[in-house]
Amino acid sequence: MARPSTTTPEQRQQIIELKRRHSFTEVAELLGLPIGTVKTIARRSGAFSDNPRHRELFTLPPLQGTTATSVAAVALPEQRAVTGDKELDAVLWLRETIQSGNPALIDKALSAAERIKTPPRELESRYAQYLLTSTGNTMAAAFGSIGFADLRELAERTRAKAINQAEAAARFGDDPDMMTEADRFCMRVMKGARDGQHGGIDDEDAAARFRQHPELMPHTLEDCLHELAFWHDLYRLRHAATDWEGPEEAHAREHFTVSLLAEIRPRHKAEAKAVLRYLLERDRKDSQHFDVTLENLLSL
Repeated sequence: MARPSTTTPEQRQQIIELKRRHSFTEVAELLGLPIGTVKTIARRSGAFSDNPRHRELFTLPPLQGTTATSVAAVALPEQRAVTGDKELDAVLWLRETIQSGNPALIDKALSAAERIKTPPRELESRYAQYLLTSTGNTMAAAFGSIGFADLRELAERTRAKAINQAEAAARFGDDPDMMTEADRFCMRVMKGARDGQHGGIDDEDAAARFRQHPELMPHTLEDCLHELAFWHDLYRLRHAATDWEGPEEAHAREHFTVSLLAEIRPRHKAEAKAVLRYLLERDRKDSQHFDVTLENLLSL
């Protein structure tokens, strides 16, 4: 069996690059090297183990202080005649009460809502008619009335938003933009990048720029999933606290990392299953990379 030391630096680099897309057997055949040599060089390179520097960068700031979800006491909203329909006005008042975010008021609003016996669909139909009459806008009437009387769903969203706002405050303090080192890295790398044909940053230019920083590239599919979970959680916290989706350069990085799911070979079935679960749970079936990612996962 050939020793790794007998290979040239160029061959060792070729092994690493080819192994990202091919099996050990295929790499050995392509380069005319013993499979044992290929395996040893690949494993010693560290390029196929989780990348600790990558994990460190794409991790949320630690929690500081409290993540308590209680909010300061607030007064009940004023009851007003808005639509001229007492039931619709009652629902509008209950919605405003729930959206205060005060846990006690939310519970009281849900309890009071139980006394409204008119079916939610009828209430939404009447509210749609009110919106149409008052605005003359068919689209506003159609979309503005969706979920109008679903107060429990509104309460769940309001509570979730309060929890996320508390977590955002505990992780980012008074930072209004909730910027991370990962955001700043992306902004530095993407400075001067080409615009894409359909908006945003050109995917090919972004990929080429991120590949120039191999020390912060995902080495494994698990690295990719770690980074994608980071972007998902950062968006969740930003959306709750600021209604801002983050810098465009961060979205370019997220798109690039999704593309790597189709490129980095799974190390084992558990890793392949984790990627498939991610694709289904995040509803990425319409992604341009979905089919080729599936082929990659089936390459074991």
